[in-house]
Amino acid sequence: MLSEKIAKEAKPSDKPQKLPHEKGLYLYISPSGGKSWRFDFRFSSKRYTLTLGKYPEVDFLSAQNKHLDARRKLEDGINPAQHKRIAKFERQAVQNNTFDEVAKAWYDSKAERRSDVWRTTHSLYLRRDLSPALGKLPLPDITQAVLLGVLTKAEKRSGVKTADRVRQTAVQVFDYGVRKMKVTTNLPRLMAGWAEVPPKMNRPWLKESELPEFFDALEAYPSYLTTKAAVRLLFLTLVRKKELVQAKWSEFDFDEALWVVPPERMKMPTEQKDNRHNAHDVPLSRQALELLKELKPMSSGSEYLFPSNSSPEKPMSPSTLNMMFNRMGFAGLLSPHGIRATASTILNELGYNSDYIEKQLAHVERNSVRGAYNHAKYLTQRREMMQEWADYLDKLRQIKPKGSSA
Repeated sequence: MLSEKIAKEAKPSDKPQKLPHEKGLYLYISPSGGKSWRFDFRFSSKRYTLTLGKYPEVDFLSAQNKHLDARRKLEDGINPAQHKRIAKFERQAVQNNTFDEVAKAWYDSKAERRSDVWRTTHSLYLRRDLSPALGKLPLPDITQAVLLGVLTKAEKRSGVKTADRVRQTAVQVFDYGVRKMKVTTNLPRLMAGWAEVPPKMNRPWLKESELPEFFDALEAYPSYLTTKAAVRLLFLTLVRKKELVQAKWSEFDFDEALWVVPPERMKMPTEQKDNRHNAHDVPLSRQALELLKELKPMSSGSEYLFPSNSSPEKPMSPSTLNMMFNRMGFAGLLSPHGIRATASTILNELGYNSDYIEKQLAHVERNSVRGAYNHAKYLTQRREMMQEWADYLDKLRQIKPKGSSA
């Protein structure tokens, strides 16, 4: 029979030793001096050994209690060795089910195919908002009250719209967790409506009748000629603001009257940006070509059409045009991006084919089947449309708005 004293004083030898107690319990001593409590038993006619813990971390009394618990499991028809193994796997699973672990797996599975903006945004929400409170918690243990606390804190710091974007990041993490069987319920998704989130507002745009007033204000506004030229080129090409301000002279073919916007600067899924065939061909009207020729000497040798005032090696800041529109008195009435909505509305009302308009705006085909097979660029048709659009804008510029001096 063993005792705490015997266990403590037992010395190693050149061979492993087993100091028996009773009913299969014994102290195992390795030649290196390590000691552990073990229990040999039979289950379904097979022999098993269950390690109950190392000595002295587990003393004699504790080993006896563990031994008794294992024997009770045997009496209930449970294999204590398999039960211990399952419990170990469950503990490991819980550790791998923490919000941080699942969030990392989700983020890593998406990041390569997503834009820099996507990576920066979600990384910020995870690091700043979600991980500090939820990171060490297993997904199934996260409660509505805990998540609400996270969102409320984010709302106080950054506003309710940003806080709801934080929730949407959590939705995607939980969606991934559900697919990987880490959790059964997407709690953040169920919390839609946790706060009164203002509806998304479309970017402001102008009606046809309001354009003469804008053009008059643009002409009178005391700004750099290059900045005004950028606005005019937006109207003549209908590209996105980012595509315009980062435009390089090398992208323009004056002989072919064509601007080829490279795919990496287009708004499209990252995997499509790797395909050179997804560059955006922008036909240039006579007015656009004349404007570009006027603009060339103003760029002071920069590779950019619209270099920054601080350095010709950098493009104009995208916010420059927004600030200009606001100072012109069109805050809330027209934004640079709203030019596209204005043009789309007018061109559709004038009866132009919607496919030509959508292709000019570089909109991704929403019908995935049609998008997979329709690779038409309608370049000839768009050349004609954009020349007629430029002529139409010239006529609008000749109209004096009400209240202005002739």
